[in-house]
Amino acid sequence: MVALSQYFGAQHGGKARFGFHIQDGSVTSRIMAAVVLEFILAQDMSIYYYNMTGASQTMITDLTPFVSTNGTFDGVGYEAALNTPMPDMETSVLTLLNSGDTAWMLTATALVLLMTPGVAFFYGGMVRHKNVISTIMQSFITMGIVTVIWVFLGFSLAFGNDIKYENGAAYANGQVPAQPNYPDPSQSPSDPNYFASSHGSIFGNPKTYYFYKDVGAAPNSNLAPTIPFVLYSLFQLVFAIITPALLTGGFAERVKFSSLSLFVVLWHLIVYCPLAHSVWHYNGILRRFGTLDFAGGTVVHMSSGWASFAGSWFLGPRKDTSNTPANVPFVLLGTAMLWFGWFGFNPGSALAAGPAAAQAFCTTNMAAASAMIAWLLVDVARGYKARATGACAGAVVGLVVITPAAGYVNVGAALIMGVVGSVVCHTVAHAVKSTRFDDTLDSFSCHGVGGTVGILMTGLFATLEVYPGGFDGGFYNKKAFLFWHHIVMITDLILPMRVDEAAESIGLDVSQHGEKLGVHVDDEEFLAKINASVKGVQASAYNANRANLPGVGI
Repeated sequence: MVALSQYFGAQHGGKARFGFHIQDGSVTSRIMAAVVLEFILAQDMSIYYYNMTGASQTMITDLTPFVSTNGTFDGVGYEAALNTPMPDMETSVLTLLNSGDTAWMLTATALVLLMTPGVAFFYGGMVRHKNVISTIMQSFITMGIVTVIWVFLGFSLAFGNDIKYENGAAYANGQVPAQPNYPDPSQSPSDPNYFASSHGSIFGNPKTYYFYKDVGAAPNSNLAPTIPFVLYSLFQLVFAIITPALLTGGFAERVKFSSLSLFVVLWHLIVYCPLAHSVWHYNGILRRFGTLDFAGGTVVHMSSGWASFAGSWFLGPRKDTSNTPANVPFVLLGTAMLWFGWFGFNPGSALAAGPAAAQAFCTTNMAAASAMIAWLLVDVARGYKARATGACAGAVVGLVVITPAAGYVNVGAALIMGVVGSVVCHTVAHAVKSTRFDDTLDSFSCHGVGGTVGILMTGLFATLEVYPGGFDGGFYNKKAFLFWHHIVMITDLILPMRVDEAAESIGLDVSQHGEKLGVHVDDEEFLAKINASVKGVQASAYNANRANLPGVGI
């Protein structure tokens, strides 16, 4: 099948350009390639062949190398190929769509949109009575603000074609670079050639999809090849909506609504869109450096959590920092909506109804469950009762922690990540309460810290057995030895790790701790070694007490 990637809005020397690639070597595909190429040349359009591994482009002036073998197509003559009727381009592109994937992504998009009202109820129930409506509204308003910005600017910044750079000079889509600045989407981060063709980009060209230009039914083969591009954009939109809603929890009960609305606009354009492009666009700079973020541990949770930290720090603490939840059933309802919606958030990020979505569905549920139990156990250990708000906080932390790893790890890893994330976030939240830093609804403690823990643990638990297109993490990859080796080297530079010969000969019990397990000391050589290894202990002290040494710890 010939997959067409259309760039009708781009211009090169006043001539429209678009690219295509042959996904198989069938006779039909090659005939279609010949027909399309001949048609383009007949229209005096420029054609450029890109070597997707990074080799320089070549202008096509002769069709023969691309469409024939010794002048024939396995018996089908070149002239016959050119006489084949031109296929309907729109129809041929739409045949790439998968109805199952499309149906699933429509469902996932609706589920994720439901999460923003879930955040509203979750936060609204946590605050005091006098701030419930305001807190809920702070989340709801993002569905209006972000949607409008997304249509005319946000989507282009996040997923538009790169504004590339050559010799320090910026140039946009219309100018074809001497060396293509986008990777082969079939390459994996583990491929040594993955980084060869580009250093990556930070944001897209704002003109690419201005007012949803060229965002329609046809799929984008680089971003989501089996669903309508407009559906992909809507799925990404609901992620962009919930992210600023999450960060409002950090400075709840003390921020102006009008100022918050302006902050959402600026933060979305300056922080969220470039970060989304860097991590999720196929040529994003963090993506090119091998960052794996399945569903938004970095883009959504770390960004919102750390922004919440900055906002809370800037605004300062409330006059009264006591928290008495106004409506615990609201908190439970919000958690239920979030947990339910997360089955679109994580599994939907597979962008297809397949094994990756099923795996993400499973790991998402397991991490939430283990984190909820762990949070309650820590609560009880600290002397609290098994609080409903604690169970809700734990479940949300588990969902946050598993987000970057959902499609990359197995079930056992998901359970561990939920527990570890819950304990770490609970500890941070408890520690923060003892400071003047007022993280009102633990947005930083849960999302900032939880997202950070999740992305770090993804690097440990990711496995090719679950996601063949990724890599083996620290607990599965023999090459990870190099990473641990560097840590050992750094530690040794700060504080030597190896004991000296005398200490090793005596034993670590005595040389490191000054204690022993009932050893009888009768020889002077042993005493001399002790004297040389144990700092601050004089030989005379040992000799004076030799009579008392047998059977007694030093």
